[in-house]
Formats: sequence, structure tokens, C-alpha cells
Amino acid sequence: MTDMTPIPMPRLNEPAPDFDAPTTHGQKKLADYRGKWLILFSHPADFTPVCTTEFIAFAGRQDKFAALNTELLGLSIDSHYSHIAWVRNIKEKFGTDIRFPIIADLSMKVASAYGMIQPGASDTAAVRATFIIDPEGVLRAMVYYPMNAGRSVAEIYRLLVALQTADENTCAMPENWVPGEPVIVPTPKTPEEAEARASQGYDTVDWYFSTRQL
Repeated sequence: MTDMTPIPMPRLNEPAPDFDAPTTHGQKKLADYRGKWLILFSHPADFTPVCTTEFIAFAGRQDKFAALNTELLGLSIDSHYSHIAWVRNIKEKFGTDIRFPIIADLSMKVASAYGMIQPGASDTAAVRATFIIDPEGVLRAMVYYPMNAGRSVAEIYRLLVALQTADENTCAMPENWVPGEPVIVPTPKTPEEAEARASQGYDTVDWYFSTRQL
């Protein structure tokens, strides 16, 4: 009989699930990242090829994430010792130093709280889930990938830049926005505001669609 118990899922723009977990850099809590952005990402297992490519990609962009006041935190349902051995292996075989911590979630407590366990994919491994948490501890974005397709670290970085820029400038971002491109002006909320939109100096296609340069 199929288990119909709903999978607990975090929700956007609400506080991210709290955690207090052992990592390769000691015990880490969500509160430790207060005042910074956090990218929490899970992978199915250590010593697997797709996960190795993802960790190398995250490591390659770690300094760029840090420049955006952002920390990286990995997770899998592997032991602390497995994480240490895998990190050493990546450095030895691929020449990449993994400098961010990795949660050893043997109890699956953190993975379950974040909806990383998807029974349709696996009951015993976390899927490729990525969560962007803001400096107030609020979950701002989450992206899930299947077991057999690696995530795009470049897209996660682009999404982080877009979120931060939108917050700082009270705007929205069009499809695949990158710095230097126009941003979307908030839509008018009243008929009077809509009527005035065309004369406000934006690049206006219609009353609901206006863009501007930052």
C-alpha cells in the first residue's frame, strides 16, 4: 500500500525551518547565518559523479557568493566521516578545495524539514534541492532537480543577484535578467496610477508593463 502521508514542505516568504546539525566545520545552526544570505543545498550521496561536479562548481563560485554576503552549506544523508573522505578525495583527484561546511544528516531531520526527501525519487537520499535564505532567516527561493540531472550553479548565482537587486531597488526581474539589463517597474495599483504611468518617464509598453534602467 502506498504511503499517502504528505511530505512536509517549507514555504516561500516564511521563516526557513530551523536546524542545529553537525557539519564538517562543527555544529551549525540557522541562527549562525543571521545577517547573511545562505544557500543550503542537498545532494543524494558522497562519492557520486554528478554530485562531485556540483560541489566543484559551488567551490569555484564560493568567493563570488561571499562577495554578495552569502554563505554556502551542503547536506546529504551521509556520515561526517564520509563527508571528510569525499572532500579529501575531491581535492586529491580534481584539485578543488571544498571550503564550505557539509551537514551530516544521518537522522534525515534537516532533509525532512526542508522537503528534501522525495519518495518518488528515493526514501533514503535527498534530492538535489537548493534553498536561498535571506539575512532575516526567511526562505526566498527553492529549486529542485532530479537525481540524474545536475543543477546549474550559475543559475543559482544569477537568481541570488536578482533577488538582492530586486530588494534593493523595489522592482521585479524579467526572464533571465542579468545586471545591466532593464528591470520591471511595479504595476500600478489603481486606475489613477495606471492613467499616470505613461507620463512617468519609464519605458512603457502598456499601463501594466513598464521597465527602467537601474
